[in-house]
Amino acid sequence: MMACQLAETPAACDPSRPLIQLRGLAMDRRTFLAVTAASAATAVSPALAQLASGRPIRLIIPLAAGGATDPYGRLIVEHMARTLGRPVIVEHKPGGGGIVGSQFVADQPADGNLMLLSTQAIMAIIPSAQRDMKWSLNDFIPLIRGVTSPLVLVANPSVPAKSLAELVAWIKQNPGKLSYSSYLAGTPSHFLGYQMNERFGLDLLHVPSKGSGFQMTDMIAGHVQFGFAQTQSSLPFLRDGKLRAIAITDDPRSRHMPDVPTFAELGYPEFTARVWFGLFVRAGTPAPMVETLLAAAKAAHADGDVRSKLDAQGFDMSGQTGLELAEDIRKQSERWARLIKASGYKAD
Repeated sequence: MMACQLAETPAACDPSRPLIQLRGLAMDRRTFLAVTAASAATAVSPALAQLASGRPIRLIIPLAAGGATDPYGRLIVEHMARTLGRPVIVEHKPGGGGIVGSQFVADQPADGNLMLLSTQAIMAIIPSAQRDMKWSLNDFIPLIRGVTSPLVLVANPSVPAKSLAELVAWIKQNPGKLSYSSYLAGTPSHFLGYQMNERFGLDLLHVPSKGSGFQMTDMIAGHVQFGFAQTQSSLPFLRDGKLRAIAITDDPRSRHMPDVPTFAELGYPEFTARVWFGLFVRAGTPAPMVETLLAAAKAAHADGDVRSKLDAQGFDMSGQTGLELAEDIRKQSERWARLIKASGYKAD
């Protein structure tokens, strides 16, 4: 129903045509396959020549350096570079919560020399919150969803609460005096905080950071008392006692935090959520390039050493690719679109 409400054409509401829905734009199975197949119409010989040219491939991370996307992206491209026999350079192009870097990739030639590291927030949330988007999922070919992880509600140790019930009670004793942190406005971290505010009848101010690294600094310093954080960013500080875990958005409990209760087991399954990171290329990229990059990405995510290092950081492997990934983005966008509408949030 949400997809039909957002769609602009009657055909988009045809239940026989599953949608890949972003704000004002839709991609169905036929369109997705056409976008992907169109790559094959591009001249193959130049693409194959590029593969052997040794020219560096660039991975654009549209978020600030120092966040959870960094270790994932760098580990993956190091392995991909060995497989491809070409250097792969990581470049950060932050701005607009991921909009700027994504637009940069969408504006570049579809020659396979550029990849985008994207996230759930960028692909499934921001398009529903941004009024004047110049790009959509149609501008990209999903290669692979590499890793997923839950978010964890963490607090500064000075907060006099060790459980969700205690935290809610403390907040209610201090109406209008407290704030919650997100690692970036317009992300699950933001909207889960909003959902908590509404669900428990709280009076909290939202204080967004400029990335997950900045969020850790803000909460450890006590500038903001608590918030939903990425597992990868928070784990080291939880282990050192600089932050305290209250509850996690996984179900069942995360193997990385087996002692932390889930929202679901506490009676609030609506807070169950996972975030993800994945790789995309520009729509229209020659099919041989897409196939070669996908094969290299799959090999990287299957490598035992890479998996071990990502596991140690709190990531869970996914490996979902292509149309299956695109359809899942559509399903996720419906959930977050409802929260976006309820909160009244609009991206700048």
